[in-house]
This record gives sequence, structure tokens and C-alpha cells, in this order.
Amino acid sequence: MRMENYNTNAMIHPLQAQWRADTPGCARVAHLNNAGSSLPPAPVTQAAIDYLSQEALLGGYELAARQADAIAGFYSAVARLIGARPHQIAFAGSATDAYNRALSAILLRAGDVIVTTPDDYVSNQIAFLQCRQKGVKIVRAKTLPEGGVDPEDVRRLIREERPALVAVTHVPTNSGLVQPIAEIGAHCRAAGVLYLVDACQSAGQLPLDVEAIGCDFLSATFRKFLRGPRGAGFLYVSDRVLETALAPGFLDLHSAQWTAPDIFEPAPDARRFELWERNYALVLAARAAAEYALGVGIPVIADHVRSLAGYARQALATLPGAQVLDRGGELCGIVTAHFPNANPDALLEALRLQGIHTSVSTAGSARIDFAEKGVAWALRVSPHYYNTAEEIDALIAALKRI
Repeated sequence: MRMENYNTNAMIHPLQAQWRADTPGCARVAHLNNAGSSLPPAPVTQAAIDYLSQEALLGGYELAARQADAIAGFYSAVARLIGARPHQIAFAGSATDAYNRALSAILLRAGDVIVTTPDDYVSNQIAFLQCRQKGVKIVRAKTLPEGGVDPEDVRRLIREERPALVAVTHVPTNSGLVQPIAEIGAHCRAAGVLYLVDACQSAGQLPLDVEAIGCDFLSATFRKFLRGPRGAGFLYVSDRVLETALAPGFLDLHSAQWTAPDIFEPAPDARRFELWERNYALVLAARAAAEYALGVGIPVIADHVRSLAGYARQALATLPGAQVLDRGGELCGIVTAHFPNANPDALLEALRLQGIHTSVSTAGSARIDFAEKGVAWALRVSPHYYNTAEEIDALIAALKRI
């Protein structure tokens, strides 16, 4: 099905054939689960294979020393991706790993306040509740009538609660909502409040500029819209934080220096948020993913993804009984819909059997949002720039058959 309000020819970029050729999985499936884990381009996979092959011949320590410059390129590539500098980037095993390292560095005490939103990621909400067990107060800012956090309410809470931290997820896992993180960042910066941004679903999909955002920490993963390997993520740390003694709960010989029998000093740069041991094959694959995204161009990616997502939303809305759930002043490449009479597991499997990959978000990942929407689950469709309008059409046709 094609929607009259969308020119599907306009969704075809001159280089899209090359992007699809670089993505072997495109020949096998319609992969519309990029908010879960994207199909990687061939250079990403090859980077990991090449490193592991050499490691088997030379040894782990020896190859890491030989590849030191290539490994350092990871930090430069990620810095370019988000408008940062290499010394502000730390490698992490995942977005949650990065996020928790940042959260553990903030010396929260009983009586401190964290200001967040009802739409923050489930793992972050659980971490906040753990902080509550230690006497930290958790306050969620109000939501605007059209959806999304109210930045003015965040400013009010900063003024009234004097929080130790403001934490906002840029794009929730269960919705296409895009939160106004730069506006919130301006309020945090004006008040001198630490600001932690979860960019897990926006890195690789939307433009990110940490200076414009005004954040002190920004965490992300590679497996989603950055099209990188699983088991790789990163953390941005501002100079304002690096100039202090803030550091994660536990350090090692990489993140700190043992300067005397009873004295240690944290690393002066974002290495203090890393540990010495990491999978260097994944580091180089993550570098390849960042460089591939930069080569395509984040503005190009954002435009294409937004168009495909809008096309999918409008198409889903034509299906009998379908409830398209996305709300907010700005929407992105995550599309969610509920089908009241469907079994979510059976629906997901039926689509997979037809070579169409999507995912299901459950109430366990969106307790507040789904309760307000009156649903227990949602089909999540998340196209990327290598996807096509024809793949959206195939999804709609399959849903009609199902």
C-alpha cells in the first residue's frame, strides 16, 4: 500500500543501492528492527573478523600494541559523531554499562534529588529506584498534552528541588517521541546542575552535538541505529566533570594510577570511565560503524528515517483496529502500534516467518507510558536509511494477511 501524502520516489537516495549492497542481510530479510539491533554494513563485520584473525596469529597483547593507532581512531570517530573531542570519549560494553558508570560517579546521598521523565528507559528507571532505596528522591517532570516532557516543568523542578542530577532519555525505547534535550540542557547549565542524557536510540539516527545539548554525560550503544556490533557502546564525559574528582564506583590500572601505597589518581580524561580489559575486535568494529555513519551523513540518515517512519505510521493507521501510539511534538524512526485482538508473540513470529523483522515492546519497558495509553504491548517498527518504502508495503500486506 502506498500513501498518497508520501512520494515514495523521494525516499530513494542516489546511494541507497550502494548502502543495501554493503548490507548483505538486505538480500534475505526486510529488517525493520533497527531500534533493537541493526543489520551491520560489511566494513563493520570485516573489521571484527580481521582483528580476530590477526589476534589468533599474533596474540592479544602483541596485536593490541601493533594496532594502537587504529584503536585510538575509535575515540576520534565517536568524537566527530557527537561534536566532542577524543579525550571526552570512553568505550563501554553497552549503553546501560556506560550510563551506570556515569550514574555511579555522581556522589548521591540520602536527601539528594534526581529529576527525570516518565519516558526514561526502563533500565534507567530501575537504577533510579535503586538510588531511592538509599534515600535519594526521584521526581518525574510533567508531560505536555501532546506528549513528551515539559521543559518548563523541568526548569521549575530545578529551581524548587535543587537536584543533584537531571536525567533524560532522548528517544524512549517504546515510542517515536523525541525529547527536547537541548532546551533542558540550557536549564541545567544555567543552574549548574549535572545533566545525563541517554542517546541509546538517537545515536546514528539523529544529529547529536554535545555542546548544543549542554550535557555532562551522554551514553549510547552501537548495535542500534549506529549499525555496529553488539557488546559495544560509549560514554561522553564533559570537561566540567573531568576537571573534578568524579569517577565510577570502582577503577582499575587503566582508569586510575596507583601513585603510592595508599594513594591513587583517576585518569585525567574519559579513560577513568573505562576498564583495561575490552574486546578490541569490537572497538575496531565500532569505529568502522561510526565512520560509516559519518560517511553517509547523519542529516541524510535523519531525513530518510523520518520519511520512512512517517510513511509507516500513516500506513499502519489504515489497518482495521490498529492503534498508532506515537505522541509528541517531534517524532523519529520508531513507530509503535497496538492491535487489540492480536497475540504479540504470535504476531512477531508470523512476521518473522515472512522475512519481516520487527519487535514488540511490553508494559515492562513502559510502565507509565503504556498505562496512560491503555495498552499492554506494542508492535515496534523501526526503519533505517537502507530500508525502502517497498519493505514498509510488505509489512502492511503481511499484517493484513495475519
